[in-house]
Amino acid sequence: MSESENSSSSASTAGESTAFGDLGIDSRVLKALDDVGYETPSPIQAATIPPLMDGRDVVGLAQTGTGKTAAFALPVLTRLDTSARKPQALVLAPTRELALQVAEAFGSYSTYMPEVKVLPIYGGQSYGIQLSGLRRGAQVIVGTPGRVIDHLDKGTLDLSQLEFLVLDEADEMLTMGFAEDVERILADTPDEKQVALFSATMPAAIGRLARKYLNNPQEVTVKNKTATAQNITQKYLQVSHQRKLDALTRVLEVEQFDGMIIFVRTKSATEELAEKLRARGLSAMAINGDMVQAQRERTINQLKDGSLDILVATDVAARGLDVDRISHVVNYDIPHDVESYVHRIGRTGRAGRSGTALLFVSPRERHLLRSIERHTRQDLEEIDLPSVDDVNAQRVAKFADSITSNLGSDNLDLFRGLVENYARENDVAMADIAAALALETRDRARSRAMRSTPRHSVPTSAEAS
Repeated sequence: MSESENSSSSASTAGESTAFGDLGIDSRVLKALDDVGYETPSPIQAATIPPLMDGRDVVGLAQTGTGKTAAFALPVLTRLDTSARKPQALVLAPTRELALQVAEAFGSYSTYMPEVKVLPIYGGQSYGIQLSGLRRGAQVIVGTPGRVIDHLDKGTLDLSQLEFLVLDEADEMLTMGFAEDVERILADTPDEKQVALFSATMPAAIGRLARKYLNNPQEVTVKNKTATAQNITQKYLQVSHQRKLDALTRVLEVEQFDGMIIFVRTKSATEELAEKLRARGLSAMAINGDMVQAQRERTINQLKDGSLDILVATDVAARGLDVDRISHVVNYDIPHDVESYVHRIGRTGRAGRSGTALLFVSPRERHLLRSIERHTRQDLEEIDLPSVDDVNAQRVAKFADSITSNLGSDNLDLFRGLVENYARENDVAMADIAAALALETRDRARSRAMRSTPRHSVPTSAEAS
């Protein structure tokens, strides 16, 4: 690849007026993208998808988290021969975590292509699982270099019909010592194949690799423009996927917040999570792309006037949302690209106020956290999951505050008389009456939240375990 042969472009502004539907992507893939809330291609996607769809080799220079996975996955899925049961696409990734993430993304984008089989292969997993997947005829293989070579050596991976090869995080692969493995794999693949190389940087070794194995590639560079406001405190909580709802409920009980947006990846997840939060007595509503405009405006106005506390949203649904009272943003599902993260947390800290952004991170998603920190040039503070004692102490404090507040009410004398009469007529201790009234108030608050009526004012169960 000489300078005269190579065509180069900058994707710093590409994608701003492009839609996925304009890129020739398979309609089934477009439907899956709509489900996960993708609307407009990121700059790297808008710049690399067209040449990849045209069959050209591509060198994409972009940081992790800029949407690179979709940039190569969408063309691959569109151009696959789904009737063939041999590996047609191989994606090499430096770590098992990234390999799994890429495989999951392929699976998500191919939701409406049941004939497509995606198989991650990496060290540390049983060979039996991988051999079974290869025998079933996976068309897309996502693997780490070492394990791919193991299968090549054993004769269990046939790359003779490979049409697409992607080197993801190429510079990291070379830094980790996989240079010889990568070259061995490249040498074992057919000469007539399409190659996409994605790298955060362009060291000399990457340049040599591109010149040797890529055919007149189009080079695309994405410039990092991400930045976050200084008045937003950014934190993260490491929690497994299975424990996220419990963790979120505990955080909501302990954290003092005004208005909140909780971001999830899909439309269906907005409804599911909002319903689960209402069942826990919280004032929560979903907002997504399926809502009619009148309903959307009504929900946003409820958030503005304080009759709604929590909005569960997708990225697309929250675009243009500007509500001053949003004190917290929670990334319940971690975004796959840094631009989305920056846009999400920008919903808080408005009008000169301070804001808090909390990110939920599973152990397998730590590389995405590192990418966010690197691109925003800001370290996120790790917090611990609130304990059951923390939750109970906060409930007691809230209960005491509500009593203190109501002691100043003008109607106190009226209700004191009613309670005293009840105590005399039924021979019940005043403390027992107070406890019964507190329970009734709590149950009414839960019922109101379930009907999506105005905000609760009583501590609720954290479903703590």
